[in-house]
Amino acid sequence: MNEQETVDILAFGAHPDDVEIGAAGILAKHADLGQRTAICDLTNGELSSNGDVETRKREADRAASVLHLKGRYRMGFPDRGLRATSEQVEAMVRLIRRLKPRVVLAPFWKDRHPDHTACSHLVKEAVFDAAIRKKAAEDGVAPHRVDRVYFYFINQVDTADVIVDISEVYRRKKEAILAFESQFVPGPGRVETPLNRPNYLSMVEGRDQLWGHQIGTVYGEGLVSEGPLSLNTLIPS
Repeated sequence: MNEQETVDILAFGAHPDDVEIGAAGILAKHADLGQRTAICDLTNGELSSNGDVETRKREADRAASVLHLKGRYRMGFPDRGLRATSEQVEAMVRLIRRLKPRVVLAPFWKDRHPDHTACSHLVKEAVFDAAIRKKAAEDGVAPHRVDRVYFYFINQVDTADVIVDISEVYRRKKEAILAFESQFVPGPGRVETPLNRPNYLSMVEGRDQLWGHQIGTVYGEGLVSEGPLSLNTLIPS
């Protein structure tokens, strides 16, 4: 396998723009640190009230460029059709085994949008199966065990187990979100949605400021871990 295809962080979202809302700063920061980052959109967001599939793809590619991603992958699963079928899980397993991420990001499992919670469940299934040696993928790619899975927030606000300082890259987070103009910017022919109301982006920024305040910085992004976090020592190096 071409080692250049592997990544350090792979973030899954149900729709194009999900990852940008919850973890764009984390991806931008790690890309600046020399880590290879990627996003996988499970659906094309074809049922969104505004925009169409081709528009969303162009916007997603623009956001990927802003975040300096090494790849943006599209599963093409049906919008509102994330069912954790064997076919869907196996497609995600193949991608995880091919890219061999050390860290996987997924939406927090509590969210008002059923697709976000379904994506969270699918990622947990795929990460688990990707590590099973006797569950061979059709293409013969070797099993891969992800070091850590973290869950980012889209609509929900909850207690974070980890907060990452994204102050230095916050301008790029906002630019990546606004790359999805069809979703976040009101305009002719577009209907009002929770995403393009005037207070939505302010809410996202306020949430990121709140997390930043908790760690003594301007902006942060919160993550949740299902398992305990390990430390070698209590004194940071």
